Amino acid sequence: MDKQAKGTRKDRAAFKADEVKVDLIAFVVAVNDNEPCVLTIGQADTLPSGPFALEHRSLQSGLRGWVEQQTGHPLGYIEQLYTFADRDRIGSERRQRAISISYLALTRKEQAAASRKCGWRSWYEYFPWEDHRFGTPPVLLDVLRPRLIEWAGGAADAATRRERRQRAATAFGFDGRHWNEDLTLQRYELIYEAGLVQEAGSARDATRPSLVPSKSMVADHRRIVATGIARLRAKIKYRPVVFELMPQSFTLLQLQRTVEALAGRLINKPNFRRLIEQQELVEETGETSVDTGGRPAKLYRFRHAVLDETPIVGTKLPVARG
Repeated sequence: MDKQAKGTRKDRAAFKADEVKVDLIAFVVAVNDNEPCVLTIGQADTLPSGPFALEHRSLQSGLRGWVEQQTGHPLGYIEQLYTFADRDRIGSERRQRAISISYLALTRKEQAAASRKCGWRSWYEYFPWEDHRFGTPPVLLDVLRPRLIEWAGGAADAATRRERRQRAATAFGFDGRHWNEDLTLQRYELIYEAGLVQEAGSARDATRPSLVPSKSMVADHRRIVATGIARLRAKIKYRPVVFELMPQSFTLLQLQRTVEALAGRLINKPNFRRLIEQQELVEETGETSVDTGGRPAKLYRFRHAVLDETPIVGTKLPVARG
């Protein structure tokens, strides 16, 4: 390859790099008063974020810096969630390509104080159909089901109508199917495709059903939150990450309520306690709590030694079906 060809390739690569903008976005979760909450900034519902810059030592250090600058909240546990790079992902007409590298961050209630810069909102404000702790949400049967059926029936051909109806039934537990709490992202993407959320924007037209009542977020931040919820709901079943959300000492009932809040499902109490004890995930502190409203309850703490033990790979936190 001659020097001129090499130079042309370098120029082309530099031009393409100038057209790409890389953002770091944080989905920060805490459980406050039995509600799973997400950290937002500004008047609009926006996740903490900022561009990855040359001075950042790493992606994680850049993310931590932006979150602390925007919220005053230092991050503890974080893990990379997903990279969003769809060409039309934020509906922007800019020539610059927007790529977002998202992270899931977990924090404890005592560290989750809000400031004037930020706030905490229950993630069920954005996804009211996901909370089944108190029975089937009315929005699911009274609003979503008929509007999704209407959307499915509006397809141009029979095959597409059947395919849409089957997808809706599988994702939302219609037609006698079981509700699967892990399908949060699939449900949101289906609702988006049907034009039933504000973020769908140009995807909507006059023939489609009206929007489903729920809070929207800027750009595709609600999709990022849906991705994070799905990841966390799946992960609490095989890794002890739920303890990143717990105080240093807690009762078994507090632990159960936290798992239920995240999963949006109730858990069978005896089964839950038996599995926690069998897997030796916690140990007694020797103290009790009098904040239970009844008999003093034993206080426990996470047994950190479990992280160094081989059986942890197969650990299961139960998300029961009743």
